[in-house]
Amino acid sequence: MKAELLFKDRILQGAKGFAELVLWHLPTAVPGSGHSFKYRLALVINGVCVLRYENESGKADYKPISGIETAYTFESPRQLLMDFWHDVDMWRSQHE
Repeated sequence: MKAELLFKDRILQGAKGFAELVLWHLPTAVPGSGHSFKYRLALVINGVCVLRYENESGKADYKPISGIETAYTFESPRQLLMDFWHDVDMWRSQHE
């Protein structure tokens, strides 16, 4: 099995921002993550990434929000998207 791009999208968030969503299904687990999904979800406002969900080889799953990095427990692609959009809503309610 080759790596499969499940989705790649950029969604405008008002006049000043966008969300970028990228998710791959890999043939083997990502080192440090324990699952076979590689992802990068980001909220960018005025050119600054204010919220991000990602996993890097050897670093596991995490989410930096406004510069504070916390661990993220990946359950499924569907849950990942739900968690990301929930945090986007929370960030927006605190900053807009």
